[in-house]
Amino acid sequence: MTEHYFENKLVRMHYYQFGHGAKKMLCFHGYGMHGKQFTVLEPALGNQYTFYGFDLFFHKETKLKDSSLNAVKKGISKEELSQLFLEFCEAQNIVQFSIIAYSMGSHYATTLVEEMPHRIRELIVAAPACFNPGKVVSFLSLHPMGGILLKYLALHTGRGMPRFLWLLRRLSVIDKKAYNILLREVGTYELRFAFFACIRYKRFLTLNAEKFVERLNTHPINSYFIFGKRDKNYPVKIGRSIVPRILTAQEMEIDANHDMIHLEFGQFLVELLHDH
Repeated sequence: MTEHYFENKLVRMHYYQFGHGAKKMLCFHGYGMHGKQFTVLEPALGNQYTFYGFDLFFHKETKLKDSSLNAVKKGISKEELSQLFLEFCEAQNIVQFSIIAYSMGSHYATTLVEEMPHRIRELIVAAPACFNPGKVVSFLSLHPMGGILLKYLALHTGRGMPRFLWLLRRLSVIDKKAYNILLREVGTYELRFAFFACIRYKRFLTLNAEKFVERLNTHPINSYFIFGKRDKNYPVKIGRSIVPRILTAQEMEIDANHDMIHLEFGQFLVELLHDH
């Protein structure tokens, strides 16, 4: 595994490269993770794929050229995101690629399907948060009052976010494990700013279901949607209005909770991709 940076006018993007296969795969991790999340796939698939695992915005070493509050509030458009990865592919001489995404990373994956489907061979999405981010996340990211509330909780008081997460836990909006994970992500001002920025900056990457389905049905993209049987955050039912409309989609429910990216997942993918 090697570490690299790619720069354009928007960002200095850090990524890991691993595997040595002829096929290329772009990897989009979940919230609070980083570009190494998918290195567990290398033992099983590294001879078939070369992986590019990106630190997504406001995670680890990836830094916006302008990370001011105003720039964060402005957000990134789908066109800007697709242009970033188009430039990356041109720099790496990548003509076509596969995508694997997990949870939050699914917003990046589906945006690329909508905007540049002609470059994509395969789409693998585990715990597709993009299908139904949830009422709280949607309110905080998309509604003007949600943005004001999130800014106050994250940036103007040290106790606001922990109390807000405690309330969500009491109301069963998030489970205990999600609560503990999120609580660790708001312990300092820098972490709270990243939390605020991550939610608000990508708000325009909301799935356009009609366009997404149309792109998958008119381009030769093999698509796989993977759910955990014990994943209370993104259960299989959230895909019922979308997946059946995709002609070549494969939907799988595996024996896992939300935390499903591990060595066994790599072996599962070997069997899945071999069968299809």
